[in-house]
Amino acid sequence: MMKNTFRILGIALLAFTMSFTTPGSKKLIVIDAGHGGHDIGSTYGFHSEKEIVSKIAKKIASLNRNSEIEIVLTRDNDEFSSLQDRIDKINQLQPDLVLSLHVNQSKNETASGIEAFVCDANEKFEDSKAKAEELVALLSTDKLKSRGVKNAPFAVLKKAKTAAITLELGFLSNAEDRGYLTSDSGQKEIAEKIVGYLNR
Repeated sequence: MMKNTFRILGIALLAFTMSFTTPGSKKLIVIDAGHGGHDIGSTYGFHSEKEIVSKIAKKIASLNRNSEIEIVLTRDNDEFSSLQDRIDKINQLQPDLVLSLHVNQSKNETASGIEAFVCDANEKFEDSKAKAEELVALLSTDKLKSRGVKNAPFAVLKKAKTAAITLELGFLSNAEDRGYLTSDSGQKEIAEKIVGYLNR
């Protein structure tokens, strides 16, 4: 009788412990807000790329409510971080996915829309490409048209040892894109869609 009691207690204790154990399937996502510090990126008037992507990155982190997804930002303030520092941090963390957020600019003010870049030198190229196509399809709307997925030898994409995507979220040089990207509602909508995608 005593042995059975201890056995039951042991099973109950094991079940209790397991219920508070972090599952091995937990996903780690790195959101890399481009530029920072003296590296301003694209600008238009008082708007800057570094501020826009930082706000979106922070919104992504704050909107995530899934305990099975951990989101890490390469920067959470206005600090400069070299490409090599970003790459080193990414590879140290060994995430499931890297999303590098940027904003476009062109002398042609009619150029607009969202596009993604992946690198065929990345060991997870096919996975990166598939995810990039899904994200562009998800994020493109009547407000942000799709410019597709392209190949580029960007350092973060090339050297990250995981699936990695650069998202150019629109053109600061385009009036419609700029209005959307610089508005709190536009930034929140982008962040919500990315969080929704990560939770699929």
